[in-house]
Amino acid sequence: MGFYAGGRSMRSGAWTVRALSPVLLPRWFCDSGARPAHLSLQRSVRFVSTESPSTALPTHARLVICGGGIVGTSVAYHLAKLGWTEIVLLEQGRLGAGTTRFCAGIVSVAKPLSIESKMANYSNSLYERLEEETGIKTGFVRTGSLCLAQNQDRLLSLKRLGSRLKILGVSCNIIKPKDVAGLHPLVNIHDLVGALHLPGDSVVSPPDVNHALAVSAAGYGVQIYEHTSVNHIVVRKGHVTAVETDRGSIECEYFVNCAGQWAYELGQSSEVKVSVPLHGCEHFYLLTKPLSEPLHPESPVVIDMDGRIYARAWQGGILSGGFEKNPKPIFTEGRNQLEIQNMQEDWDHFEPMLSALLRRMPSLEACEIQQLVNCPESFTPDMRCLMGETPGIYGYFVLAGMNSSGLSFAGGAGKYLAEWITYGYPSASVWPLDIKRFGNLQSSRTFLRHRVMEVMPLLYELKVPRWDFQTGRQLRTSPLHDRLDTQGARWMEKHGFERAKYFVPPGKDLLALDQSKTFYKPDWFDIVGAEVKCCKEAVCVIDMSSFTKFELTSAGDQALLLLQRLCANDLDVPVGHIVHTGMLNERGGYENDCSVVRLSKNSFFIISPTDQQVRCWSWIKKHMPNDPQLHLEDVSWKYTALNLIGPRAMDVLSELSYVSMSPEHFPSLFCKEMSVGYANGIRVMSMTHTGEPGFMLYIPIEYALHVYNEVMSVGQKYGIRNSGYYALRSLRIEKFFAFWGQDLDSFTTPLECGREFRVKFDKDTDFLGRDVLLRQRAEGVSRRFIMLVLEDHDTELDLWPWWGEPIYRNGDLIGVTTSSAYSYTLQRHVCLGFISPTNSDGTPAVVTPDFINRGNYEVDIAGQRFPAKAKLYPFSSLFAQQKRRKDDMELSNFQSK
Repeated sequence: MGFYAGGRSMRSGAWTVRALSPVLLPRWFCDSGARPAHLSLQRSVRFVSTESPSTALPTHARLVICGGGIVGTSVAYHLAKLGWTEIVLLEQGRLGAGTTRFCAGIVSVAKPLSIESKMANYSNSLYERLEEETGIKTGFVRTGSLCLAQNQDRLLSLKRLGSRLKILGVSCNIIKPKDVAGLHPLVNIHDLVGALHLPGDSVVSPPDVNHALAVSAAGYGVQIYEHTSVNHIVVRKGHVTAVETDRGSIECEYFVNCAGQWAYELGQSSEVKVSVPLHGCEHFYLLTKPLSEPLHPESPVVIDMDGRIYARAWQGGILSGGFEKNPKPIFTEGRNQLEIQNMQEDWDHFEPMLSALLRRMPSLEACEIQQLVNCPESFTPDMRCLMGETPGIYGYFVLAGMNSSGLSFAGGAGKYLAEWITYGYPSASVWPLDIKRFGNLQSSRTFLRHRVMEVMPLLYELKVPRWDFQTGRQLRTSPLHDRLDTQGARWMEKHGFERAKYFVPPGKDLLALDQSKTFYKPDWFDIVGAEVKCCKEAVCVIDMSSFTKFELTSAGDQALLLLQRLCANDLDVPVGHIVHTGMLNERGGYENDCSVVRLSKNSFFIISPTDQQVRCWSWIKKHMPNDPQLHLEDVSWKYTALNLIGPRAMDVLSELSYVSMSPEHFPSLFCKEMSVGYANGIRVMSMTHTGEPGFMLYIPIEYALHVYNEVMSVGQKYGIRNSGYYALRSLRIEKFFAFWGQDLDSFTTPLECGREFRVKFDKDTDFLGRDVLLRQRAEGVSRRFIMLVLEDHDTELDLWPWWGEPIYRNGDLIGVTTSSAYSYTLQRHVCLGFISPTNSDGTPAVVTPDFINRGNYEVDIAGQRFPAKAKLYPFSSLFAQQKRRKDDMELSNFQSK
């Protein structure tokens, strides 16, 4: 028998499918307790303030939400739960008539980021209790899910995911192929090596969940208006003041863009344009009629990422879709639909996924197809959703770009955004999802179209550590890019900026190196090791032009007063001094980690991480007084930054400047404007961001190539070479340096990461977070940043730690790693991470040095635990002394022979 579509057989690739009527696609419900599938969408929302177009809108509201899909209703629901009133939700068509209506209905916590898994886990629990809370059946069935592995690399990735999910308290287990067959009767296991079983995953009816959220929100007073299009947002003096619609204007203080597919166009239609970088792609899934032996509704969801498909039970049959290698972008020209219709079928395009489904479930060959669904999904440039307040417009929030996980994320994302709007911050760190990780540079429709064609297949692609996007590259480059490229630079991208990972020596197989993908020892190991050795023994050059660079100036002391308010460390230092500091929030957490140079009495140079460009600018502007004599300028593009690392860096600069660069003449953390070669006005700073000796050179871009050439020419006698960010990472981690966005976030305080010495407690100067830090200093910290050096770990044969590994103390789960690297100095792996112990009653316990020193620690790498030594200070100095003593002994023994 062949696979049937609409009662007709599909033969040898020539698909014959029954023509579909032009009516709207029926709503898809789960079997358990759902309303009949023929119930219309219009009827389903009759109880939720459905208004006719003639009904007048309110003229005033506190907050307006645009978008009546599951994301918008979730935001309304959670805001109402937090006590908000005067909320208006506007939908251009009918509630849930967008992507929500076509969603496959799977809620899974198997997500690549911990914050995404947290959101999905919350959504799961929310959808389960909604039925009891509202009396509306949501079709919730706890089916569980099976993530299949066809090869060992996929199984390793699932083991790593399972270890991370256990940190969140999610039940999961790695199971054998025979166990898969026992859990799902249709799955062919002949090519499987294992699977991750997630018993808590579920399926729901998305339109019914949306309906329940809307009914509950309306019960709390949220006003919901259908058939109302938002034209643009009125902004006055950087604040949202009103929303103009096709039915009138609504004055408001806050606006939330939950417009899904239309969020980009809506952002562009504001008086002040808002960048919402997302793009639509067609997404296909198949619906079959009931099988001859109907599939039980509680059968687990099957996620076969190697086959690029997913499948779930649906009304006795199967719903199956996937993420193909050659997706079809849509709406690039901004084409708009009031409601998303089931778009044109494309059986040729779906054929690879259909073949994969039949390989995984061969018994489906005899079943009959009901429909091939084609609906748009929106995707973002980095496969993460967009959340938060937009930079530059206060009161304008966004929640969109769900990357085909809108149902899984909607509950948790709606909760976090509601907290953000209410309290000024969510209850968890959502930086990986913050819309301020992007800037206007990611708003190009061409860039978005090309990137989402890569993003959609990547959702199911096997991603090993330190993979890179291939599209949308060379958007931002240093003036030295081409020169470095010819010298063997291999590139990665950060915030659109090309940065060198490492430099391939002549004679190496570049193609093999670029294609190397592994969870074990990488092929670049020896290359990076040689760069690290050069940094420690001679001198290396790293192009770090991507760093964010601001200048803050004032006519009087306004710039100093602002920085003293924003920064934990003391900025009232002599001219030329460099201060490492954090910009803290009211909770004492790091909003930004930066280095600040006092260029003159009233001028400061601020250096921040690359991806902090939008966020840091927004934070400073938010707190700047409206003073025409105070000026903030983004000068990131004006300067090329070269990092000269190593003991011979001072020799190179001395020759080029005819000035002594010794510590006696150029002390640590000091800045001078100097001539280097023929170039004037070079800001030379005695710091390297690694703990190694050396200098940062901030060079006006027109001099960049000249200075680089001079440095390389003079440096030849000192063994100079180029180096990349992988070497930098190894150096900074072995020196116990924390980086914002990897180790630090807006919930981490200086006292929790050993930076109390960077807080001006001794000065009678108020700054954001001071009261919290004083209280924390008196009571002790319940969360602590530590260094772990792995023991009994074979670098050649064992899996490597990368980040996100569970930390155990005396057998109990106590924390998680945030970053790790191989230390070529220690010849061991070093992990950095946080531990958060609890008392016997579950309350947070105070972390003391004694507590850390007395524990026996292990790091879990894909289910295998490795013993580790924990410390609160770097190991490097201790090991370096031991190594020198060993070398001295070997030398003396050699000389005595």
